[in-house]
Amino acid sequence: MGIAKNLEDTRVRIARAAAKSGRSEADITLVAVTKTVGEDRIREALACGVRELGENKVQEMVVKAALLSGSEEKPAWHMIGRLQTNKAKAAAETAALIHSVDSLRLAQEISRRAQSQVSILMQVNVANETTKAGIDVESAKAFARDLHSLPNLRLRGLMTIAPAVENPEGNRIVFRKLNKLFVDIRDGLIDNDIKYLSMGMTSDFEVAIEEGSNMVRIGTGIFGER
Repeated sequence: MGIAKNLEDTRVRIARAAAKSGRSEADITLVAVTKTVGEDRIREALACGVRELGENKVQEMVVKAALLSGSEEKPAWHMIGRLQTNKAKAAAETAALIHSVDSLRLAQEISRRAQSQVSILMQVNVANETTKAGIDVESAKAFARDLHSLPNLRLRGLMTIAPAVENPEGNRIVFRKLNKLFVDIRDGLIDNDIKYLSMGMTSDFEVAIEEGSNMVRIGTGIFGER
């Protein structure tokens, strides 16, 4: 199937999952993950209405953002991969939202390098997987307060990368746990801008939406296998 058909099918599935949680497709932000995807195919997705693009590597995001800078669609870029401190400046200058803030050192570097306010998400390792980045659930509330206090940073929500499972139902408890943490942090901070719960990818985004996600990161489901 082509990109247009993949997007159509994905949006139908998003709408169906959103309805199960009393919401609509409009309540869910779709981030199309363009890792290893070429300019022509990205432009095709933009022509089909995609407006949010996600990249795993800063260098790739910067190059593609430059290539598409004159695009009428004006996509917003999301930094969704692990971010090193030496790439903090480039990420802050290019990304509309950095999903992968998982340490105070990284947050402080983004804050120091930023020329203006940068929107970020706190990455939480809900399942405590040793191979994945993210703050642990027990430390998340204190970390959120630290992020909230840093200049030039705007904490907009939480993100997680769930375990790779054969049955997406296996991640329901992970998504449910992060949603609870999201609500606790959002309601516990004064004068906060927390809005986004970024969880769910191609293999499990429907379960994630049913459990409260309002931002999904989908690559293979749109662009096909890499």
